[in-house]
Amino acid sequence: MAYLINLAFTKVPGTWRWMLGIAGVPALLQLVLMFTLPESPRWLYRQGRKEETLVILRKIYPANEVDQEMESLRKSIDDEILLEGSIGEQGMLGKLKKAFGSRVVRRGLMAGVIVQVAQQFVGINTVMYYSPTIVQLAGFASNDTAMALSLITSGLNAIGSVVSMFFVDRTGRRRLMLLSLVGIVVWLAVLGGTFLGAANNAPPVSDLEMRPFANQTCPEYKPSVHWSCMDCLKAESTCGFCAHQGDTLRPGACLALSNSTKGMCHADHREFYSEGCPNKFGWLALLALGAYIISYSPGMGTVPWIVNSEIYPLRFRGVCGGIAAVANWVSNLIVTQTFLTLTKALGTAATFFLFCGVSFLALIVVFFTVPETKGLQFEEVEKMLDSKDYKPWKRYRPEVPLKARDIGLSML
Repeated sequence: MAYLINLAFTKVPGTWRWMLGIAGVPALLQLVLMFTLPESPRWLYRQGRKEETLVILRKIYPANEVDQEMESLRKSIDDEILLEGSIGEQGMLGKLKKAFGSRVVRRGLMAGVIVQVAQQFVGINTVMYYSPTIVQLAGFASNDTAMALSLITSGLNAIGSVVSMFFVDRTGRRRLMLLSLVGIVVWLAVLGGTFLGAANNAPPVSDLEMRPFANQTCPEYKPSVHWSCMDCLKAESTCGFCAHQGDTLRPGACLALSNSTKGMCHADHREFYSEGCPNKFGWLALLALGAYIISYSPGMGTVPWIVNSEIYPLRFRGVCGGIAAVANWVSNLIVTQTFLTLTKALGTAATFFLFCGVSFLALIVVFFTVPETKGLQFEEVEKMLDSKDYKPWKRYRPEVPLKARDIGLSML
């Protein structure tokens, strides 16, 4: 929906200001609706407000299940308080010291932080935040076209998140992430190769095409030097490529980038390129971009959050979940703040190859450090992480309770 709203505002005066400001509407709506949100029954019970807890539980559960849910809540909170008491020190530093002193927490936190960092370092938010720019780098000059085509990435991301709901409990968390990373590596390599091919086949700059724009040429351009569209866009004084009239793959003109030169180029029924060059690989880049999103969303897009909700002991879940979330958003900041700089310094193809290499490294690290938590209770996860022969790449088999074994033997 955000992409659709942005597309609607591309022709409105003050474009980006409206795009940014309109986000205040759902925020205001959420603020109003939050006043109708009841407190968590668990929080109320811990505050000793048991009557209020019962009122909320009666709104959620059938009348014949309320007493059972209340008893389950009581037992769960009593156990939680007992576990919290075992930590001893209640300050944040004390909790952190106690947490890092536990082998279970260290192993769980390593896995939790790794999947959160990997989620960002495969480059997903460069695609989500800069997809219109990437579309333009693929050779689509129009802002409207770039915004419209970027809807594909956001739509596929939304669909992929729904798809993960049907597979995460069948396939398993670990396997789904590994399959996701394999797809990410493949399609980032294809993207890098596509942009490399586009750069090597960029249309040349022609003296003949420059003549109609004699006073608007790029300052660095010299008729004696062979330039392509890519050389034009890399010029220090910021220049753009005015494509050939009728066939964008034929030689064009390199002009100083300004609104007047854009206007002159468009007036002559030509396309003006300022981010990427016209090429015949544009649709392959879009295909690879879509396949990358399809690979990412059901696995690395959703599973790291699920793993982080299952892998920590109850008494340390809050502090460990917070550390993992901080790691995620710091990684997000690093990736998104460096993407455009990397494309300028290394080129678009090299930037995607770099992300491909990082994703391959993430695949190896996730394989050797992240265990499978599918179907395991919290206590079983804790036993798995505390095991002396703990190997994340091997499926943990919890011990079968004695009664269950006896029943199985009697049936045999």
